Amino acid sequence: VVRCPCTEPRGKLGTLPRCENGCLTQPFLLLQGGPGSGKGTQCEKLVQKYGFTHICAAELVRNELASASERSLLIREPLERGDPVPVDIVLELLKDAMAAHLGEDTKVFLIEGYPQEVKQGEEFERRIGQPHLVICMECSADTMTSRLLQRNPDDRAEAVTQRIQTYYQALVAMTAHYEKNTQLHKVSLTLLSEMG
Repeated sequence: VVRCPCTEPRGKLGTLPRCENGCLTQPFLLLQGGPGSGKGTQCEKLVQKYGFTHICAAELVRNELASASERSLLIREPLERGDPVPVDIVLELLKDAMAAHLGEDTKVFLIEGYPQEVKQGEEFERRIGQPHLVICMECSADTMTSRLLQRNPDDRAEAVTQRIQTYYQALVAMTAHYEKNTQLHKVSLTLLSEMG
């Protein structure tokens, strides 16, 4: 039996199962890391080893954009301005994806790459619930830069550097938030490489 991590009543969100305090009863983990840190690769390994249900926030956004739905317009407009996707839309996408997997032998959700800053995290916790565990992948800026430029040689080095700097600026507050409010585990890329 997984104990609910909440300490206070939280908001409802859709048809996801809730405890008496309003928290999501289906346990979920967050996997955080910078751009190019290998989040997707590690999520695949965790899915294979533990049978987690993997949900990638960025992939949900990309799929919704490709669908040409009404919601895709609400995503496209801020992205074209260089703004982030609105929190409400990301939370709707996550909620829909989680609800779609209920009843499919889902034991634990593994949510990749979201939230990316404290305000998003607070809204996530208010609307969905508090994670049972947050895994933060530690990876050097040089490694992330190299991977991103190899992945997409058309990217400008300055743009890649800016993405990584933005991640590091948010990381300090995110780490402090999760160290205070839930279980946070930092895992170095070197250690993961050695473990295979």
